[in-house]
Parts: sequence; C-alpha cells; structure tokens
Amino acid sequence: MLTVQRASIENVDIIAPLFDAYRRFYKQAPDLELAQSFIAERLEQDESVIFIAYWNNEPAGFTQLYPLFSSVSMRRAWLLNDLYVSPAFRSNGIGTALLERAKSHGRATNAKALTLETAWDNYTAQRVYEKNGWKREQNFFYEFVLA
Repeated sequence: MLTVQRASIENVDIIAPLFDAYRRFYKQAPDLELAQSFIAERLEQDESVIFIAYWNNEPAGFTQLYPLFSSVSMRRAWLLNDLYVSPAFRSNGIGTALLERAKSHGRATNAKALTLETAWDNYTAQRVYEKNGWKREQNFFYEFVLA
C-alpha cells in the first residue's frame, strides 16, 4: 500500500538516508550526518516542504519543495528541487504519487506553478515528469555559478 505524508522535524531520521542516496545518485560523497543536519535545518526554519512516500509502511521516496515568488504575477511558485525513489521501490507509481502530492500542495498554497530541474541525461526521470504533464521549458533560463 502506498501512502504519502508531509514530513516534520520528527521525520529527519527517515528522510536523511533517502536524501543521502539521492545525493549519491548525483555523484556526491555520502554523508548521512550532514544530510540529517541539512534536512533538520530546512524543516526547523520552515524553508522547505518535504513529502515522504511509504510503500507498505517502508520509507520508499521523497520530494522536497522550496518556495519561490514571481514578481510579475505576484504569486508564489514552488521549486521541486529533489525527487527520489529508492531502487527497490521503483515501478510502483511512487514517483507519480509524489508529483501529484506536490501539485496538490501547489494548488493548496495558490501557487502559480511548480518548476524543476533534472540532469540532461536523466531520461528515466524526464519520462516520469512528461508522463505526469510536466512541460520542458526552453525559454528564459540562464545560470551564473557562484562557487
């Protein structure tokens, strides 16, 4: 059975291993202690919204949203910065459930849009996003890397 719940500070020890695995997917060195600290700080300071997916009561994946604001529309938007499903739980609709929960949260907060980025070669994720109605944006993007 699949359930998705909003995380609170009490869930840091559940989220941190998933977050650490997500970072390793993106070629970062494992650091569970830093992952716990980072997640705890985001939740304590109300700087992100995290949803955890459970498959038969086992933590199976998560998504993390950061708030953005549009000056032009004068409305909130959300950056879906992280989405991860543990390999053992893939192909069970967990990614789709997390995306749907993010959309529901966006609507509930009267957001203008949700936005996300993924690696250009992460074709599996791109298929999931497109299957769930996300559109590739090709206008307006520039980046200046500070560090």
